[in-house]
Amino acid sequence: MVGEYLTMRGFTVQCVGDGAQGLERAQHGGYCLMVLDVMLPSLDGFEVLRRLRAGSDEASRVPVVMLTAHGDEVDRIVGLELGADDYLPKPFNARELLARIQAILRRVALEKGGVSEAEQPVESAAKPSLLCAGDVEMDTGARTARCAGEPLELTAMEFDLLAALLHAAGQVVTREDLARDVLGRKLLAFDRSLDMHISKLRRKLGPGVGGGERIKTVRAVGYIFAAHEGPK
Repeated sequence: MVGEYLTMRGFTVQCVGDGAQGLERAQHGGYCLMVLDVMLPSLDGFEVLRRLRAGSDEASRVPVVMLTAHGDEVDRIVGLELGADDYLPKPFNARELLARIQAILRRVALEKGGVSEAEQPVESAAKPSLLCAGDVEMDTGARTARCAGEPLELTAMEFDLLAALLHAAGQVVTREDLARDVLGRKLLAFDRSLDMHISKLRRKLGPGVGGGERIKTVRAVGYIFAAHEGPK
């Protein structure tokens, strides 16, 4: 039904009901986005996502929206820890799924320059494609990132979060702004998706100079990327 719904709204969709087959398709199909259920035969959705993210090619970074069983918070946290970009608990509204898919694809298209300048928000058009803070460097046009000279393997969501923080390095970025600009939605009560993505980013970046955190939490407000981290 999800496939039929998205097809009617202009998407080209391939549906697979088996985890192993779905993983094979995802690794070699050149897809723009993956909607992944948890409950699948042969390989469950968590294992599919784990193996997909373990790669180092373009397919390993494809955005993933995970459908979690019965809104189980544990499922949502595990999915985000494994690299899901967003989640939707069952039962869900098909229009909300469509909105989240469109938000992710729109964000990726903006970063890749895949929309016209007239369609871009003024603030997006003004953002530089090269971002740097200390030893962390990003090219938002090529969608590449490096830390201490080493490539960073980031999911689409992690990349966009880091870009938003680097763009405002040294300044606090509120949770509400990050949710709106990166997740493409408002944060709901007890929604930990943003926190989980930030946690994964911290692990991938590693400690800064002196062992301090590169991304610091400003309690009840948001996050700040420490602009002074790394060699001058």
